[in-house]
Amino acid sequence: MDVLLKRCAINLAPFQLDQLWAYHLLLRRHDGELNLTRIRNFENMVLKLYADAILPALHTTLPSPLLDLGSGPGMPGIPLKILRPDLHILLSDSRQNRCAFLKTAVSELGLPGIEVVERGIAPDYDRPVAGVITRAVEPMDDTLARVAGCLVEGGMVIFMKGPRCDAEIETAARTHATAYELAEDVPYRIPHTPHRRRLVVYRRKIEPIRVVNALQLMHKHRITVIESEANARFKSLKKLLGGRGVKKQRRTLVCGARLAAEAMARSPERCLAWISAGDRHVPPGDAPDNLEWLQLAPELFQVLDTFGTKHPIVLFDIPSPGHWRSEESLRSGCSLLVPFQDPENVGTVVRSAVAFDVDRIILLAESANPFHPKAIRASAGTVFSARLFRGPALAEIPPGLPVIALAASGQPLAQTRFPQSFLLLTGMEGPGLPSRWQTQTVAIPMAPGVESLNAAVATAIALYEWRRR
Repeated sequence: MDVLLKRCAINLAPFQLDQLWAYHLLLRRHDGELNLTRIRNFENMVLKLYADAILPALHTTLPSPLLDLGSGPGMPGIPLKILRPDLHILLSDSRQNRCAFLKTAVSELGLPGIEVVERGIAPDYDRPVAGVITRAVEPMDDTLARVAGCLVEGGMVIFMKGPRCDAEIETAARTHATAYELAEDVPYRIPHTPHRRRLVVYRRKIEPIRVVNALQLMHKHRITVIESEANARFKSLKKLLGGRGVKKQRRTLVCGARLAAEAMARSPERCLAWISAGDRHVPPGDAPDNLEWLQLAPELFQVLDTFGTKHPIVLFDIPSPGHWRSEESLRSGCSLLVPFQDPENVGTVVRSAVAFDVDRIILLAESANPFHPKAIRASAGTVFSARLFRGPALAEIPPGLPVIALAASGQPLAQTRFPQSFLLLTGMEGPGLPSRWQTQTVAIPMAPGVESLNAAVATAIALYEWRRR
């Protein structure tokens, strides 16, 4: 190996040769299982893989930290790290099996200052890097767009290309003239071989998207940084994880990328704050100007991100449901009485009620808050469009109303005639129905030995049967 490398003007110290040999053995050991390379002849591996990965360091200055884009089995990143221990290198790949191999290689080779980024790189990747190097085959203009969120101003994109890439350079010049300039174009060969290479280097002329967006948003949104769990604002947000806090503050936390986007699109005037871990996830460009940006320390954000979405959370001003008056005439169809105390059951039954076009969803006094974060998530966001009303306690529902009550025993659901207008009632989790309703119950047939269905599931089945007819 040493002889072949020296023919390429690559001189490694003994300990570096040991590291490269250990890497070679790892590559050979795992290649059969993971298909890491199509080159298996020893001399070709040394020249076309290891020497080819190292040669860019002899033709241009390598910045640090350096992102190896689409690293695959670790090239050029690992051989470059062996040559240049001073470089901080990020190995990125979207394939899980390749990332597992990279972690194994980094660990067994004992290489400090090298990390594995387990994802594909797109403009939303905003960890600052001073350079990007890639052997990828995608067009150069696509790669320049891909790294626009992480490459700092003055940073370099180093392309390891074949000799015929003039058309790609022309395209990049047309599409990225504002953001990049061609800094170097170096043709070379792998010495003592016919293999021609070309090193094309671009310099970024403007700030990365992350910085540009942040500067713009500083003028658009009021920014509040929260770094201590003793902060009064953080304590207030933490209380919104429970129903009591939601009820008292009349605000809630909308978690998850899709739900947050839907809340922003449906009711932008009710979106009060964009809560993120630090400043890396900026509010969307169409966010309302009055939206406050709360930048939490990562450990504080994790406390609020109970679902582990890792996406910013929207602080939402919840609407007030109307008040249901039992003395008013019922509208045609089904009105649903909800006494559930579990917020996830409330969210699930709201989702079913919206799906089956229930006229009114009447939240009884016993009901959990439909805007509890767990209820919002279980409802898949349908709480924001549901026709919600506040009702009395279960015991205070006046007699004489056309109520169909669900219970474990009673008239089979298939034999039940639904009135033109009626109220559907399912018992609370655990206690079930009060005795006053037991004389007019409807049951869903179940297999022997099953005591009862989940309350929200039973309600969904009854609503489906009603809507089917």
